[in-house]
Amino acid sequence: MDDEILRAANAKKGSPFLNTGQAAHYVGLSRRTLEKMRTTGGGPRFRKHGRYVRYHIDDLDEWSAAHGKQSTSDA
Repeated sequence: MDDEILRAANAKKGSPFLNTGQAAHYVGLSRRTLEKMRTTGGGPRFRKHGRYVRYHIDDLDEWSAAHGKQSTSDA
C-alpha cells in the first residue's frame, strides 16, 4: 500500500496517468469499487492504453468535484 502511495505521488509530479490502484487511493475508494464502477458506470472517466486501464488525474479531479455535496441530505 505504501508503494502505491509513493507511486501515486511520483505520478502526480511526472506522468498524469494512474493505474487502478493509484487512482483508487487518489480518490479514497477501494480498487474493487473503481473496477465495479468501470462496469456499471458512474465512476471517473478512464482510458485504455492497450490492455492497461489508466486514469488521468484531471479526470479524477473533475469526477470528484462533480460529486461535491453541501449537505448529507443532498441526493
